[in-house]
Amino acid sequence: MTNVQLVPATQNDGEERSIPDAGDFSRRLYLDDLQVGQRFQSHWYLIEAEEIKRFASHFDPQPFHLDEEAARKSFFGGLAASGWHTGAVAMKLLAEDGYPLADGIIGLGAEIFWPRPTRPGDFLRLESEVVEICPSKSKPNQAVVVIEITMLNQNSESVFNARAKLLAFGRDCRVARPTDRDLASPIAVSI
Repeated sequence: MTNVQLVPATQNDGEERSIPDAGDFSRRLYLDDLQVGQRFQSHWYLIEAEEIKRFASHFDPQPFHLDEEAARKSFFGGLAASGWHTGAVAMKLLAEDGYPLADGIIGLGAEIFWPRPTRPGDFLRLESEVVEICPSKSKPNQAVVVIEITMLNQNSESVFNARAKLLAFGRDCRVARPTDRDLASPIAVSI
């Protein structure tokens, strides 16, 4: 089995570390490489006030995400990132090195929780763990893999939790890549 432990890219000490190339599939894993209990860790990501406001202005235009004064008077008591923004950062970290699947991260569903707000200046890091592998009865080179995802800030406080079901493929599986024409119509996945 492959054991992957990735070093954070930027720590709050400001020291730079290398970020794995998201396109480097030689370091990616297949179903054959996965086992229950396996853990992965992403690099660090700094979230800043302007990014929070920019995301919110496009996708979640609520005062506590857009305006610092309005945010201070809100439930949050200060500017807070949209939960969807936090989720998008989690997806970025997961895809880059937090769960390095060779054929990409294909989600089949998830339960998501935001236990505390993400704030400007937070350094975020993702940890994930394989908790279940459910092989397909009809397609032996495929399985649904259940992972638990936790995104922590610089104080080791959880800001995002998810339990996700993902589709994973074996090394010998011939995954059909969709064409532009295929993408124009709905895609159904059966396992």
